Parts: sequence; structure tokens; C-alpha cells
Amino acid sequence: MRIHHLNCGTDCPVGGALYDGRSLGVHGTLVCHCLLIETDAHGLVLVDTGYGLNDVHHPHEHGRIRIPRPWRAMLNIKLREEDTAIRQVEAMGFRPTDVRHIIVTHLDFDHAGGLDDFPAATVHVMQREFDDATTAHDAFVARNRWRTPHLNDVRNWRRYSSAGEPWFGFDAVRDLPGLPPEILMIPLPGHTWGHAGVAVQRDDGRWLLHAGDAYFYRGEMRTARRRCTPGLRAYQRLMEVSAEHRLGNQDRLRALSLERRGDVSIACAHDPVELERCQAGRPL
Repeated sequence: MRIHHLNCGTDCPVGGALYDGRSLGVHGTLVCHCLLIETDAHGLVLVDTGYGLNDVHHPHEHGRIRIPRPWRAMLNIKLREEDTAIRQVEAMGFRPTDVRHIIVTHLDFDHAGGLDDFPAATVHVMQREFDDATTAHDAFVARNRWRTPHLNDVRNWRRYSSAGEPWFGFDAVRDLPGLPPEILMIPLPGHTWGHAGVAVQRDDGRWLLHAGDAYFYRGEMRTARRRCTPGLRAYQRLMEVSAEHRLGNQDRLRALSLERRGDVSIACAHDPVELERCQAGRPL
């Protein structure tokens, strides 16, 4: 399998290094790190989609709001057609219909915005995430994070609730229908109750874990002491459904990143440095 690391959306919140840990100006940079996996017999597989074409062209259409205005203002979201997964797939010489499977870490608007760009794809998601995303909510965050226009055109859902043989001590969902056995879902609740990472075994035997929003900043992994910028620390608290579960899974992932660094590389969805290193073939 060949793994491509894509940025399918850029946020530039006011705060600079208080978010990304490196910007010198007023605005920081956060990414929507997605994977495009070429398989021999199973077509193309996307892990998350970032923002989609309709997000770019109709983000606030009345009755079909795809990106809540408070979040667009807070994150200073830059919506560009060339950043969408479908345009990047086409630029690589593939057809959109070549994307046969999409695995979503969760269904927040910045991870599922491009689902309707690939209506023929099978979408794999945890059952709890699907249930929460398709239920009406009164709480402000829950009411805004999941956007029904992203989900309405999906024709084929595959939903999972059971765990199989453990993966490095984590529960794992194995043997995803239509996908090779080297791709697993790893439940990591806390950011949402149905949040999951996606583990991919590379041809050299090493694993890549796309951890979604289980953490947000590179300093939260690969070091004995957790480090996170103030902006991302606050954003994680805003979006979590359970601090206990989120921080507990972060602790477990941090231990994995240290103890099995020869076997597993870990990257989250929004850190630009992690994305750049993965694109260069030298993951942190």
C-alpha cells in the first residue's frame, strides 16, 4: 500500500504560536491532515475528508449550514477548492469514483465535510459516532459540531461497535468489510464518544496511527511530559465530551509513542509540523 498525506483544510486562528507553537505573526496555522491510501485490490481509501466542495462554495446556505459561523470566525477557516480531497485526488490522476472507501475518525464538520464529494464510497464509522451525529442536541457544541448536510448524501454506511483482537494493548476493530486486513479502527473516546483512530500497517511492517483528534499538538506525544500550546489546550477542553477519557487515552498513546517508537508512528489531524514530516517521509 502507498500512503499519501494530504492537507484538506487550513485554519488560521488569531493567536499565532499560542496555537501552533511556531508562527511568528498574529495568525497560527492548523491543518486537516487526511490520508489517501492506494491499495492493490480495494481501490483508494480516504481517512477523513477535511472540508468539501460544498463547504467552499456554500458554507452558510440557509437551512443547510455546513460550517457554523462561530467556528469559522474562531478558527479563521480558509476555504479553498484546491485543498479539497476531491480536487487533490483528481490532481494525482485518479477519478473520484476510485475512492471506494472512506474511514472517518469522527464526524465533526472539519473531518466529514467532503463525504458528499464521494457519494459512491462506503463510509466506515463507529456506531456511537453515527448515533450521536444523527441525533438532535441542545448543547451548543454538540448542536454545531455535527452537520447533517455532510451526512445526508452518504449511500452506504458501515458502522462498528465491537472490538476484536487488541492492537498494542488498545481495542481494535479488524476485518473492515471491503478493506485489507492491514487497516484497523482503534476506538479512542474522549473528543467524542465515538471517536476512533485509524491504524495502517505499511509495507515495511511498521504501523502508522492516524489519531484524529485524540490529541492536537506534537508535544503531547513522544515525550515523557505532555506539552500543549494554550490555544489548543483550551480548544480540546471546549470540544471534549469527557476529560477523563480524552486524557486517559492521550496518556496511553503517549506511552505507545515512547515504548514502541520502532514499531508505530503517530500523527494527529491538525498539527502542521507532523503533517510536514509525514509528507517528507520522516514522521516525528
